[in-house]
Amino acid sequence: MHPGAHLKEVRSKLGITTREFATFSKTIADAEGNEEFLISSGWLTQIENEEDALPSIYKLFTLASVYGLSYGDVLALYGVDAKKVKKYHAELPIAKTRLAQYDSAEAPESLEVPVRFDAGVNLSQTNLLSHMIESWGRVPLEFIQHFDLRHRLYGFVGLKDYTLYPLIRPGSFVEIDPNVKKPIQGVARSEFDRPIYFVDLRNGYACSWCDLVEDKLVLLAHPLSPVKTRIFAFPKEAEIIGQVAGVAMRIVLSLTQPGEEISNPPSQS
Repeated sequence: MHPGAHLKEVRSKLGITTREFATFSKTIADAEGNEEFLISSGWLTQIENEEDALPSIYKLFTLASVYGLSYGDVLALYGVDAKKVKKYHAELPIAKTRLAQYDSAEAPESLEVPVRFDAGVNLSQTNLLSHMIESWGRVPLEFIQHFDLRHRLYGFVGLKDYTLYPLIRPGSFVEIDPNVKKPIQGVARSEFDRPIYFVDLRNGYACSWCDLVEDKLVLLAHPLSPVKTRIFAFPKEAEIIGQVAGVAMRIVLSLTQPGEEISNPPSQS
């Protein structure tokens, strides 16, 4: 079914005649002060019946408005996936540091997020974020619409966990790729390229560099960290939940007190 035929089907289900549509489109055109938004009954018939009829961006807007569709849905009918805009922008090698622009026009009005955390959780210890949530609720928070706690893994680095300090500070949130279950072999060019893993220690969790030596999983701390190397039987005593794919980390305690750093780790003994 070509795009126009699909739009005709939507119109039929809504019980809108071509003349009524033309009237609705005139209302939009008048409100916008631009006749490009106007779609006559004849032009609508052409859109619906001719496969090569391609509406302008203004007329696509009118179609979406009258039919109650998102602009992205209408673009998709014509082979344009608006959701890929951010993906391609992120993949292109643009060298300059820049602000990331987020279009919230397609965002839901509300988002399901944690509204109450388990009071019994010890924030000094590293944990999976899903284990810290007591209840969920809906809030109007469009900016993090792709932050899917129910279907993806996120971890919290404990407030007293200095394993990878100062690379990853206590209190950081990490995004975990659950597809990686064993340490990746190879030599990293720098500590920033070295894979980091979120590890289930049976009685707790760790966020660390890892090496697998025969049947032993070696948890390696940052050279500047006071935490010592730990060794566990793999996978009996320790299991890799996944590789850390992203980090959200604050570098000052308060935005109102710039320069006040997060507390230093305990000194090495």
